[in-house]
Amino acid sequence: MSMAEPFTFSVDLAVVESLGINLYSNAAAVLSELVANAWDADANKVSIEWGDNGDEIMIEDDGVGMTREELNERYLTVAYKKRDREGKISPRHNRPFMGRKGIGKLSVFSLAGEVEVYSAKDGERNGFRIKLNELKQSIAEKKRYHPTPVEIPEDFPAEGTRIVLRELNRKRTGVSVTALRRRIARRFDVLGYADDDPARFVIEIDGRPVTYEDREDLKRLEYIWQLGTDEIAASDTPNAKRRWVIADNAVDSTRGWQLEGWFGTVRKPDELNDPEDTQESLRNIIILARRRPIQEGILDQLDFNKIFGSYVTGQIRAEFLDLDDGSDDIATSDRQRLIEDDERVKLLVAKLRECFNSAAQQWSDERPKQKFIELTDRYPVVREWVEDRPDSQRTAAQKLISTVAALQLDDEEQRPQLYKSSILAFERMALDATTRELEKFADGLYAVDILPLLANARSYEDALYVQILRSRLEAIEKLEHMINKDELEKVLQKHLFENMWLLDPSWEGATGDADMEISLSRIRKGLLFGKSEEENQKQGRIDIQYRTAAGVHMIVELKKYGRKTTVDELREQGAKYHEALSEVIRKRGEPVKNISLVFVLGQEPDAGYLGGRDLADVIARQLEHINGRVLYYDELLATAQKRYKDYRDKKSDTTKLDAILRVLDSED
Repeated sequence: MSMAEPFTFSVDLAVVESLGINLYSNAAAVLSELVANAWDADANKVSIEWGDNGDEIMIEDDGVGMTREELNERYLTVAYKKRDREGKISPRHNRPFMGRKGIGKLSVFSLAGEVEVYSAKDGERNGFRIKLNELKQSIAEKKRYHPTPVEIPEDFPAEGTRIVLRELNRKRTGVSVTALRRRIARRFDVLGYADDDPARFVIEIDGRPVTYEDREDLKRLEYIWQLGTDEIAASDTPNAKRRWVIADNAVDSTRGWQLEGWFGTVRKPDELNDPEDTQESLRNIIILARRRPIQEGILDQLDFNKIFGSYVTGQIRAEFLDLDDGSDDIATSDRQRLIEDDERVKLLVAKLRECFNSAAQQWSDERPKQKFIELTDRYPVVREWVEDRPDSQRTAAQKLISTVAALQLDDEEQRPQLYKSSILAFERMALDATTRELEKFADGLYAVDILPLLANARSYEDALYVQILRSRLEAIEKLEHMINKDELEKVLQKHLFENMWLLDPSWEGATGDADMEISLSRIRKGLLFGKSEEENQKQGRIDIQYRTAAGVHMIVELKKYGRKTTVDELREQGAKYHEALSEVIRKRGEPVKNISLVFVLGQEPDAGYLGGRDLADVIARQLEHINGRVLYYDELLATAQKRYKDYRDKKSDTTKLDAILRVLDSED
């Protein structure tokens, strides 16, 4: 071995840091690069020995392996252009190569400080070790780095490659085997080969093959949409209530560009979370090309129903994003994003937006029907009430109850009271309403169409309920429309400040104080609390207002939806607001207490390197001394529906209706 040409690794330190150590934030992304290498090497099996608490990770494949010359020319050469040098497909199984940039090999340095590589081919068996600290030192001293040759293990086969990672970064490898299996299963479309297929490709983790069962997303789906064809077996989606096929899956029919795969929704948003894996949520659409991820954050680029988006997950194939036709490589180095101004990406986003908007409407129509069916088991008395309605009222009654059944509530104990209020209002309205008016319920349950009918309720108690329900539903609908249409300027400012309960349920009666705002403005000479358009543009905000309720002094700043900010900036701004408000309160002769600061944002603030900490915890600690907090526009929709108060209605002791209401009261 000493007579042979030494192993040589030529690379710049900046490249190692930007494309290796700092580029990948989780183990699954790194292992995906090594699995892709095994695929390109015509392996039938790649094995990952993980272990939750081991000192090393081993990845081994039974592919074609590499000679000593190939190790130097391919593995130890950064940015080796595989498709330019070796063609478009693998020689043994004719697989389209997954690799393209030649930088995936650097990813291992984000997990390990020591890497051993063994490879065998054509009777040659070679191995070497790279120590990251030695590599850095050689680069710093402007020396060529020669990996240390190592003896080949006795159990190493005659063909294939083995990579051993040691000196592990446990912050990035601290993920359970179950979570790792799920992440890998979602990142590759190679799990459908038959066991006797000569071209099969099996991914094993700790001796057990990764299968569709490991994905878990399919098993959690309540509704599923497939693009082009019905390819997902019903047995893989045991909880799906309904399946759709989107036949028009063409992105550009003249060039044969199309989408395949699926997306779906779960029953509740928290079903997309997993306590075993806090780093990665299933709320994501992974875009694949050549059977591996090319984009993992596409949801943020789509303008569609935000409520629907909080339930969605999926895996979509878009082969036109990675073609061997001379077109540009549009994937970023970490395969998390695509170059957004490329024509292919624009067409992808437009088609996905079209599909998602259509699916969101189907979901909105279908989900209340399904929830009504489920309702019959838990609240049979409500079903009986619907069935007892006259023929002219039954459809409208079912539509009303179905919509209440579909509301996502934090506390299920609130639902009986919502049923009760809805039934009582419907009964009172039905005394006077015509059949034609009641049929409006069946045409689409929206506050603007239905709630005015409820206003015909005659008793004071009924009218009060209608008024509260109308204001709540219309406020939520209006907020949803503004966010969906990105109308987040002056009209949103007015809406939120007129409906402070959307920010906090205890701020129902919050009022302004012109004298207080004048005093605040004077303290900072009109700049800190100034309302000029120039100052608002500078701060990237829509408006800032003072409000008070129940003895609490509140300052609320609405940032523009697209405004990017940092935790440090919020802390600095909040301190100025708190100081100014404290000074005004002192001058009024009042005790300085009960000050609350709220920033409403569209984007999460940048907190720098979190080091495993939760962003919400970092924000809370940074703003704790000024009693500050951060809210997000999209979250307002998700939480608004949780904030209905108990609505009490007048009832008669002698009617059948009262018996239904008593049953619902007992469910509280």
